[in-house]
Order: sequence, then structure tokens, then C-alpha cells
Amino acid sequence: MRTATNRCKQGLLALFLGLAACSSPDQPSGAPSAGLGDVRVRYTARRVVLPELPQRGRILDRYDSVLVVTRPQYLLKLPRLLDTLKLGALLGWDSTTVRQRLQEAVPADRRGSAYPVQLSLTKSEAERVRQDSSRTVPRLTLTERPRRAYTTPAGAPLLGYLYAEAQPFLGQTRRTQRGRFYRLRNGGVESYYNGLLSGHRGYQHPLLDQQGRQHGSWAKDTLFQQGQDLHLTIDAKLQTYAEKLLGNRRGYLVALDPKTGEILAYVSAPVYPAATITAPDKAGLRAELLESEDMPLLNRPGMLANPPGSVFKLINAAIALQLEAITPASAFPCDQSLVSCVHPHRPAHNLTAGLKYSCNPYFYRVMQSLIDCVPDTLAGDTVAARHATLAQWRRYARSFGLDAQLGVDLPREAPGFLPTPAYYDKARRTRAWTYRSIYSLSLGQGEINLTGLQMANLAAIIANRGWYYAPHLVRGIGTGGPLPRFLQKHHTLVDSVHFAALVPGMQAVMRSGTAASSSLADVGISVAGKTGTVQNDEGDDHAAFVGFAPADKPRIAVAVYLENAGFGAEAAAPCAVLVMEKYLRGSIAPKRKRWEKRIQRQARGE
Repeated sequence: MRTATNRCKQGLLALFLGLAACSSPDQPSGAPSAGLGDVRVRYTARRVVLPELPQRGRILDRYDSVLVVTRPQYLLKLPRLLDTLKLGALLGWDSTTVRQRLQEAVPADRRGSAYPVQLSLTKSEAERVRQDSSRTVPRLTLTERPRRAYTTPAGAPLLGYLYAEAQPFLGQTRRTQRGRFYRLRNGGVESYYNGLLSGHRGYQHPLLDQQGRQHGSWAKDTLFQQGQDLHLTIDAKLQTYAEKLLGNRRGYLVALDPKTGEILAYVSAPVYPAATITAPDKAGLRAELLESEDMPLLNRPGMLANPPGSVFKLINAAIALQLEAITPASAFPCDQSLVSCVHPHRPAHNLTAGLKYSCNPYFYRVMQSLIDCVPDTLAGDTVAARHATLAQWRRYARSFGLDAQLGVDLPREAPGFLPTPAYYDKARRTRAWTYRSIYSLSLGQGEINLTGLQMANLAAIIANRGWYYAPHLVRGIGTGGPLPRFLQKHHTLVDSVHFAALVPGMQAVMRSGTAASSSLADVGISVAGKTGTVQNDEGDDHAAFVGFAPADKPRIAVAVYLENAGFGAEAAAPCAVLVMEKYLRGSIAPKRKRWEKRIQRQARGE
């Protein structure tokens, strides 16, 4: 029976193939039919590329100011032997400008041997070269081609670059050990949204007979799609201002709109001009960036995870309130036999005072009340109890978006880290570790690592009393909105009432606590904030701050982290409140102009 069945199937297949040979393998609807006796009709499937090329979309800020656009670029190829004085006279450059442009164009280790050297010119400079009938400088070659143009030097890490135009940079990264780390990590929104920005060409799929006549289509035509514009969440003026505050210092600043998750400013410092990576005449400058010990090409807010310091006390307090380990009225003495406290203050008689003074012994006890709490089911096994309570603490902390990627629309986001019980079992080489061996968690030190995006998102969560939208850089694609995932609201496992209990302490920090000097009360803005000073065994401490304003109706949440800058109240908090004031008021009050200038001088290294 099986053999008969197979023979039957083979006969049907032969009949089908015979009929198919008489017509087309894929006979289109509407094509003329061939008779059974006519076996000479054949159709040819073609793919026709339409001539129109899509224009790459622009990148605009939240107020529709153009930041990146495709424009003609003018490149001047220089001869091997060059009279720099005549070149400067032709282009209207002084000798210092000529020397600087040539240094930026060629790496130090290749000067004198690199050839050819190309310089990017403005349209007016290119016209001067074209009109130079006397050939002031012989053997100059001027070319014109479309390339991406940056209208502002600000926002390099977030704007990124088109990979096709960044090949010289990617080639340079292969030659340095640190450069390999930077490869494919600085593409920004240009690479993340490349498919939408570039659009696609149109294709037709005609089915032709032997005489070249069309008989329908063998596949659906591909419609031409123009590249779509990206409308960023970034405030270009605020971005530029924030970059002036950080300048050449190592660190980051992230500002969010807490109600939407839109990123208003995204600074990774040291800063560098946005066009540097793709500019044909910046190979020398790129080499300096690659070799710099300050690692300016590191996208710090998204890729670098650091201990958050005392900022993390906000999370521990919220979890302790949720699990009823403490109440807002809980009081703990400033017992420095447990852990040192760098802020002299009165006894912290409640949570608000503990936050106001950032009392280390207070939050040592807060965390201890969580970890040493013994569930009834594990009353006889303190080791198992500590494992269970640490796992529970971690589960609540992860609901803040920690120890995971938030999903920002940038390449290679780091997840940060929260330790697990198994981690301590391995690190301490015993399951019988005690709270005393992990108490650094109470201070945001030790094994905890957060990214700048997570720090800013923490401020947004408290501002919203327990929920957040994932931070993102694009609010609109073409005429539509952002990616759908950025419209999904995320809730923590902590009730809103417990976040509300944190806000009075954060306001007290800015009124009369650790960051009282950074208050904006004189201009009627109530700021809620928390400072952090992160111990560093290899140099000066790092400075951190998170906060939001106005405290009652938050419109901006800010996180600042400055490496080796000392106290968070003295270094990070002033930068944050200046950005808040600039965004909310549009200008800086005369009272703070003096230290605004001081901070900008420090940023320039003066």
C-alpha cells in the first residue's frame, strides 16, 4: 500500500510539472495563457531599481532646530609640498589657524608622511579657491560631495555618526588597544535609527516574455521611501549650556522630563565637537581623543556604571518603608562606631533629618533593619534568612530599572549591577556572611553600580512618586511619535506614599542640609535633591547629585556625576541646579552668576 501510494504521488507530480512547463513557473494573473501544446513560452523575472535616491532624514531638537542635515561638503586636497603662508592668504586664515588645521588633520605620529591631506572648507572658502585664476597655491584639488553636517558642536555622544562616513575613525580604532573598546559604541541616534533616517529606494518586479513585454509582476513592488526626520527630545540650548559646565572634566550630566522620560540634556565629559568623528580633516584630533587618559570617547551616561554613593540611600529608604522595616518617624543615633559620618549634625530623629544630614550611621541601621529581619518561616536559620532578605531587597531595587538596561535608544547601554546572595557566597567564600560584611550597600558603595541614565531615572521615579517612562532621545519619527515602548509606563514595587515620604527630606537637603548653598529659593523654585560623595581608593572622591524641580510639580530631573571632584554638595549640586534654573527660567539669577563663571572656568581647565 505504501509503494502504491508513493507511485500515485509521483504520477500527480509529473502531471503538475508537465502543465507548469507549458506556461510560466509563476504565471501572473492577467498574463496570456499558453496552450498545452505550446511549450516555448517562457517568462523572465526582473528586478528594476528606480533611479530616485532617498534623501537622508534630518535630526532636529525638541523645538525643531536642525542639528544634523545632509549638505554639500567641500574638500581641498593639498599637495605634498605646500606653502602654508600662501594657503592662508588664499583662504583668509592667519598662520595660527593654518597650523592648527593641519595639526588636527594629521596624527602626530604621521606628520610629514601622511598624504594626501584634505581640509574641509566652507562654501565661501571653496569659492575663493575656485576664483583663484592665478593659482596662488598650485596643484590644489577641490571636490564637492554630500555629507552629514552638524550645525552645533554640542551633543556628540547622542547624535553619533553615520558608519559609512566614520570609516577613517573606525580604522584608527583598530590601531589602538583602547580604540577597540570604542568601536561601534559611539554611533548615537544616527546609527540606532539608521534604517529610518536613510529610507529606501523603490524597486519594481516585472515578469517579461521573450519579446520584453511585461505580463504582470512576479512580486510586490517596493515603494520608494524618503528618509524620515528624527525629532529629538533634546533642548539644544540646554545641551550647549550643560556642556559648558562640565567641559574638560570627567563625568556626566543627564536631565529628564520626569513626566515623559524625554531626555532634555545628555552630557558626557570631557566634551568634544560632534563632527570630529566623521570630519575628513580631524584625524589628528581623533588620535588625541583615542589616546587621552581622560577617555573622552567613552559614552559615560549610558556605558559607565559607578557606585552611586549616598544617592542610593533614597532607594534603601523607600524599600525599607515598603517592607515596614522603618517608618518616617524612625530615629537612629549617629553612632560612628558603626561607620564614620562626615557631616556634623544633630541626632536624626526621623527619616527627613536622616536625609537632610545624609547620616551614614542612620542609613546603616536602615539597611540593617532590612537584612537582619528574620522571617517567621526561617526563625531558626539566620543564614537562610539573610539570603532571603537580601534577595527580597534586590527584587525591589530592580523594579527601579536597576541591574538591567532601561532601553534608551542608543547603542550598547550598560545594565549596572546589584549583588545577589550567590555573589556574596562566592566573594566571601562562605554562606555565613553577616550584615557587617556587606554594610557598604547602605551607603551606595561596594558592589553597587549605576549608570547615569539610571541615576537620572531614579530622580524621575521619586518625582513621579513611583513610576517612570524609559528615558529616550527621540520624541518623533517623521510625522509620528516615538517608538511604542517609550509610551509604556513602568511601576516600581514601592507604593507612592513611601516616595512622598522622601520628598520632605530631599527638600530639607536643599534648604538647610548638605546642599543648602545650591538652593533656588531666591527665585521661587523649590528643589528636591540628594548629594553623594563616592569614596575612591585611587584618588580624590567622586561627586554625585540627583534631584528634581519644582518639588511640588516636577518638570525636570537631573543627575550629575563628576569624577575626582570631591564632595557632591560642592561640585555636583551646583551644576545640577544651574541646569534646572536655566531650563525653568531661561536665565541665571545675578546671585549665581559668579559661581556660574567659576564652574565654567574649571570646566575649561583654567
